[in-house]
Amino acid sequence: MIRVNNRDEIEWEAGLTVSGLLERFRYTFAHIIVTINGEVVPREEYRTRTIPDGAEVRVIHLIAGG
Repeated sequence: MIRVNNRDEIEWEAGLTVSGLLERFRYTFAHIIVTINGEVVPREEYRTRTIPDGAEVRVIHLIAGG
């Protein structure tokens, strides 16, 4: 199981990358920060970084305001 944003749980699958997870949840925000078990994942690793079973993933989208 992978827990996303402390509310959604999905079945773990081998080879699931950060990019794959973002696509699955349809996150399309321009500025996103992803953490896996508290560790920030650099954007350049989204396509290659796999998510381990039992991971706690947080997806935070940054917004600007004035």
